[in-house]
Amino acid sequence: MRLFPLFANLSQRRVLVIGGGAVAERKIKSLLVSDADITVGAPALTETLAELARQHRIQHLPGTFEENWLDGVWLVIAATDDRALNRQIAELAEQRRLLINVVDDPELSSFQVPSIVDRSPLTIAISSAGHAPVLARRVRERIESLFDHSIGALGALAARYRPAIRKARPDLRQRREFYDWMLDGPVADALKRQQPIEAEKWLEDGLASQTTAPQGKVLLVGAGPGDPGLLTLKALRALNEADVILYDRLVAPDILELARRDAVQIAVGKRPGENHDATQARIHALMLAHANQGHRVVRLKGGDAFIFGRGGEELQFLRAHGIAYEVVPGITAALACSAYAGVPLTHRDYAQSVTLVTAHCREGAMLEDWSALAREKQTLAFYMPVSQLEWLAEQLMTHGRSGETPFVIVENGTRPEQRVLQGRLKSLAQSAQANHIASPSLLLVGEVAGLAPDLEWFGASIKAGSLVPAD
Repeated sequence: MRLFPLFANLSQRRVLVIGGGAVAERKIKSLLVSDADITVGAPALTETLAELARQHRIQHLPGTFEENWLDGVWLVIAATDDRALNRQIAELAEQRRLLINVVDDPELSSFQVPSIVDRSPLTIAISSAGHAPVLARRVRERIESLFDHSIGALGALAARYRPAIRKARPDLRQRREFYDWMLDGPVADALKRQQPIEAEKWLEDGLASQTTAPQGKVLLVGAGPGDPGLLTLKALRALNEADVILYDRLVAPDILELARRDAVQIAVGKRPGENHDATQARIHALMLAHANQGHRVVRLKGGDAFIFGRGGEELQFLRAHGIAYEVVPGITAALACSAYAGVPLTHRDYAQSVTLVTAHCREGAMLEDWSALAREKQTLAFYMPVSQLEWLAEQLMTHGRSGETPFVIVENGTRPEQRVLQGRLKSLAQSAQANHIASPSLLLVGEVAGLAPDLEWFGASIKAGSLVPAD
């Protein structure tokens, strides 16, 4: 390790940046958060730096470099495009024993500006010794995805209560256990929900208690439609923190691969022909049992849990049994599948509204307002439609939708095996049957579906006839 990592307190200390271009601007933006006294020496400044100077957030020394600029300086950054001048500045800084960074020149630098993950008061710095800044940036991006922004507030709360924690837990082992509880339990969870008063109450109650048992919790997580790249950062964090994962049948294996390795994974998906109410009752029982054991349970659903995913029913069950929960939204199939099929859900010329519909309701419940669904200039997105295609097309046409209305069926949307079937509403069922369309699929009906042949970009396309947007 050639470079010794340290964190410098630059508050109200003079930092000199030589150069007024785009590179200097980037460095100054990162320095501003340190409350340093920033002086910029350059013949001219970018518009952003000039505005900062007008606001007195930086001081401008106009003209070319002079040695006396180094007087009273703690830190120097040389960001000119003149390497000979940069070398001269570096030599003068060395003589004065000033730390200097010469941008994009590690050999002339006595320190490097790291890539930073800022969760103040927690700060994570990554350096490649100036030789591979792209690598450092990639590592920073990966670390950014691991830590929720609330961890900064958690660190500040821990710092504020540190004397009280030492007094209440004088034994080192007990103190470590308390901090583990604080970082992994209800205090951290409350801060993630932006409820700092509740977090502080949990902390004070924990200090007053002799024991701090782990609190069980269920996270209702939307896994998106299948492409792991569409998983949200919060969903990824949840998978990495889970003790138990209850996952649906349509959750892609690639997404489960991203989960914590020692988490218990339990398949709870509903299958055709099964008693779905019995399966749902089992899911409820598993959530309750594992949460009561103090486990962090991720209930992982394809798409979004609140779009035809029984997420509301599961939260009602958890609420009734006093189990803490959190909801992490996912990208629902209508948004993702339409995007991957090149079908804009809305368009100024063809669709001013979108309706999400499922053909699967509680027993005895059926869609009723077919006249509204059959109106033109709107997009219909039918979830789980494969077994109902003939009936759906018949109902729409009976209530006034033209048989020439374009449709698109997206099978296995966003996944490598995605197929897109394009055609007209009058031939929907026959086209789907002829091409062996299977679940999981999403049906899009409306004038915008006629744009698919021109805008498609992903996966295999099956055209059941030449399509243009319906008039």
